[in-house]
Amino acid sequence: MSILLIPVAPLTRTKSRLKDCFSNKQLKELTIAMFKDLGKTLTDVTCFDQKIVYCNTPEILELAKDYDLIGIKEELTSPPKSFDEVIEDINNIAIKKFDAKQTVFSFLDLILVSSKNFYEINQLIRENQLVICPAIHSAGISIFGRKPPDIISSYFSDPKIPSLVALLSNASKKGIDKIALYDSFRAGFDIDIKQDLVLGYEYLKVFNLMDTDVFRFLQNNLKLTLKKIDANNNRSFKITRRK
Repeated sequence: MSILLIPVAPLTRTKSRLKDCFSNKQLKELTIAMFKDLGKTLTDVTCFDQKIVYCNTPEILELAKDYDLIGIKEELTSPPKSFDEVIEDINNIAIKKFDAKQTVFSFLDLILVSSKNFYEINQLIRENQLVICPAIHSAGISIFGRKPPDIISSYFSDPKIPSLVALLSNASKKGIDKIALYDSFRAGFDIDIKQDLVLGYEYLKVFNLMDTDVFRFLQNNLKLTLKKIDANNNRSFKITRRK
């Protein structure tokens, strides 16, 4: 069984790094918009035996039904579990309840990801032990797959080493050699900090993804834009208020 797993943070804790851009209400609206867009994309993806959403928020679990996704409620703890522990929980559910032989994790904030990306990643995990899509703007991971699902732990919560570096380092120590790096701008672009919001708004236009809930949200709520500092350097820019 090939299982796609989508962990979603509770709406009360969603996208805390963007609190200087949006109110709590707007952050919830952004998260719901991202979920709807991902759900629509996944309606065209039939290569997985099951597609599972793992979240504590009833609103997200209800929405999952609209896109033929299986919603499983996450039981919150105090103190909250680390992200790696959440990943392990849903992975174990996939193994024990759905007899998963391979799992692919995707995250909610991949606003450019396409159905083609999921088909390509699913094919790669059939041929490899580990598939990793590096995040574009960090040493992180946007999508990753494992076969078998418990071949190696995830390392999103490592306090000192970025998740991509930690995962590859530990895979090497374990002798895992069938590793595929999935090189994709669209699958690797995620929304995490203020700069990502502004770039994401422009990239949605570049890829003609303007008929999406996220684009409409940003069009109505994002009051920021990019301005070059050095006319000859595209890496030198600042974020300013949009007029």
